[in-house]
Amino acid sequence: MITDFNHVEDIFKEINKVMLKKVNVFVIGGAALLHQGLKPATKDIDIVVYTKEEFIEFQKALEKLSFKPKIPGREYTHMNISQIFQKGDFRIDLFEKEVCGRFSLTKEMMQRAKNIIDLDHITVSLCSNEDIFLFKTMTERDGDLDDCMRLVEPGIEWKIILQELQDQIKQSKQNVWITWVGERLDILEDKGLVIPIMNELNKLRNKFFDDIEKRRTAGL
Repeated sequence: MITDFNHVEDIFKEINKVMLKKVNVFVIGGAALLHQGLKPATKDIDIVVYTKEEFIEFQKALEKLSFKPKIPGREYTHMNISQIFQKGDFRIDLFEKEVCGRFSLTKEMMQRAKNIIDLDHITVSLCSNEDIFLFKTMTERDGDLDDCMRLVEPGIEWKIILQELQDQIKQSKQNVWITWVGERLDILEDKGLVIPIMNELNKLRNKFFDDIEKRRTAGL
């Protein structure tokens, strides 16, 4: 477990030393919560890069530092993870743009992200709490819903979450995401979380099922 974000910074500094090209990485998981003091520890560092070239460069750097690739487990079924790298107590979950099927890092997400480390060959940015919240509603990993509860504590812009979800669905043409996110938000509501966008989300969810029924009735 990683209990101090300084250790995360040290890892990125080590990676920077062995890199040859500039790479921009975006932190989307527990490490971002650790940095904000919203979580006491994290077992991995979830990061996403926007291009294939950056993914390859980052992967090569990890291999130079003796990080070993691991096969993703069942808890990553919905995440479409690109690769897991392990070295001692450090585990890095690396994604290439797409985090959950066609659910992707977007330019709007990158604009909302906050730069926290700027080195010669690597820049590290924390995705916004809204975008991390949305990513975490896409997983089946233990503790991600608890992290969603933590992300709400300092305040969150629910309209950003709803807009990004709508944009992702439009971009990917994967309307089914509304049902998956809806199910996870239902669970969060049962846990006592007040979610101001549930009415809008339920309208989108009902439209999805209505469209399926219309196609079924039409024999399509």
